Amino acid sequence: MPGETRVQPPVTVSTFTQLFSPTPRGARHARHLVANRMDVWGYGHGSEANESVSLVVAELAANAVRHGRVRGRAFRVRLSLRGEVMRVEVADARVECLPVLGEPSDEGGRGLVRAWGVDVRPGSTYKTVWAEVCLPL
Repeated sequence: MPGETRVQPPVTVSTFTQLFSPTPRGARHARHLVANRMDVWGYGHGSEANESVSLVVAELAANAVRHGRVRGRAFRVRLSLRGEVMRVEVADARVECLPVLGEPSDEGGRGLVRAWGVDVRPGSTYKTVWAEVCLPL
């Protein structure tokens, strides 16, 4: 109706942020903590959503350790759950090593990634590689 204001229902945003050592052990720890956080948020261990997000974190964390490691600097994992979309961000300290962007793929039946990219702020000493994963409600 004219003049009627529609109210958008509130959307709950849940976040998780943690620093990890830039080692293979740090990458494994990141995957395990993310799987536990997903479980706390209602996506149980072994569920497709938990496995998909954990797999994305494992891949991005392994890349941060392999290609983004700078001695004495940690990498950061950040999850942001908004509605049915989980944004996974992994920041590392090698801004000169950028990933080659391509289309998200459906590998092994877990291709729920709808978009991904990399952000580098001018003058920053960190880059952030991110992916958005669609989760079933």
